Amino acid sequence: MSEFTLGELTDKLRECAGEAEGHDPDTEDVSDILFFDLGYDSLALLQVTGVLKRERGVQLPDDEVIGVQTPRALLELINNSLAVRAA
Repeated sequence: MSEFTLGELTDKLRECAGEAEGHDPDTEDVSDILFFDLGYDSLALLQVTGVLKRERGVQLPDDEVIGVQTPRALLELINNSLAVRAA
């Protein structure tokens, strides 16, 4: 299974929780910007991971999802889950 990308993550965030605030993921690298600074809270992240569970079989514990602070950290969790699932 292919790696989940930052572009796919930002698309899912938009779909589930609306546009990022103060930053444009289409024109800047938001990998290390705090979700709080992008205008996303833990509920938005849980919505995204719920969709990914249904669509791609990504299994992430809620407490781990709530603990991530940046898109880079969430992508790491997602891609680790995909790798385990593919193995």
